Amino acid sequence: MNIRIKYLAIMAIMVFASCEEKVEEKENNQAEDVIAEVRGEYAPDKRVALFDIEAEKKNQNYVLKGESNLPDAVAELKQKMKEQELKFTDSISMLPDSEGLEGKTMGVVKISVANLRDEPKHSAQLVTQATLGMPLNVYKKQGGWYYIQTPDGYLGWVDYGGLASMTPDEFSKWKSAEKLIYLKPFGNSYEKPDSGSQSVSDLVAGDILELLSDENKFYRVQYPDGRKAFVEMSEAQPYQDWLTSLDMQKEDLVETSKKLMGLPYLWGGTSPKGVDCSGFTKTVYFLNGVVIPRDASQQVHTGKLIDTTKNFEKLIPGDLLFFGRPATDSTSERVVHVGMWIGDNKFIHSMGDVHISTLDSTNSEFDEYNFNRYLRTKRVFNENDEKLLYLKQKDIFTEAVAEETTD
Repeated sequence: MNIRIKYLAIMAIMVFASCEEKVEEKENNQAEDVIAEVRGEYAPDKRVALFDIEAEKKNQNYVLKGESNLPDAVAELKQKMKEQELKFTDSISMLPDSEGLEGKTMGVVKISVANLRDEPKHSAQLVTQATLGMPLNVYKKQGGWYYIQTPDGYLGWVDYGGLASMTPDEFSKWKSAEKLIYLKPFGNSYEKPDSGSQSVSDLVAGDILELLSDENKFYRVQYPDGRKAFVEMSEAQPYQDWLTSLDMQKEDLVETSKKLMGLPYLWGGTSPKGVDCSGFTKTVYFLNGVVIPRDASQQVHTGKLIDTTKNFEKLIPGDLLFFGRPATDSTSERVVHVGMWIGDNKFIHSMGDVHISTLDSTNSEFDEYNFNRYLRTKRVFNENDEKLLYLKQKDIFTEAVAEETTD
């Protein structure tokens, strides 16, 4: 009995000592505090910035491990470590992994709509989509999957079937070529200048292809992977002509939104094949020459504040309405839904499907649910904001720039 008691006492002391050492190690890991500080400054939103770094303490030295696509952030981390006289070994992997990618650090979506996921597997969550012709930064490869970043900064994994990978020189050549934009919600390209011929692939509004020539009421086009096809002239337009013609009138936004009526709700969807709420507003604005942030919780931080009191008389078509849970003394605000104002006390949004709702309480189709969780309205329409990418100012598809102002 005494032996058993002594054994248990010794084990308890050992466990206590072990836990004490772990707590002390955690408390003494000053490098983690530095990492947290740098992450807060450079990568507060992991959806659009990769700073996956940790510090392992070995005696009086820290080993910095992980990966990042932010050279300035890593440089700042090292500088702060030196300032605090913290000895460290740098084992951080900087992306892109040019060697692993064989120099092909750029890519272009080669199918009508590519699904981007949060892990390199088809069963992983769909986080967003990218349409044909969209340029991508390629950071690393794992099996048949590529870790990429879209022009609006969103990070995700796309499988080999959705991407034409390129070297910077190959990408520059692709970008300098004349382009075509497909404008119908849905359609096809064909092997011959004949809509009765074999289909090459499906197409959706916003798809970008290289324009080669025109023939018999068809455009001859080339895909990023080299495939050639024909697209009906009535369904597309030379990209520069389209860009020049964009007038960014609020009526254009409403017209575009109504062309997508009835689209099914798809979590992560940002294309005519299916949209979530923010994917819908993003698609409407993209088809009018503006790239806005991906998620509702990001879109709410763009543009100009118009209303917070349900004074809908202030709103104009194109304004974005945000819904969710307001902040309290113990909880932060949570933006979970977005729609677009179209006038006459109505907004259009993706919830179940794309449809129009009314905030007129006297109307029999009054959307009481969203009325009760309304947070605010922001105006993105023709606003100057670093989070808004106007294709007339900074073109992501071609070398040419049509205009320098959004006035």
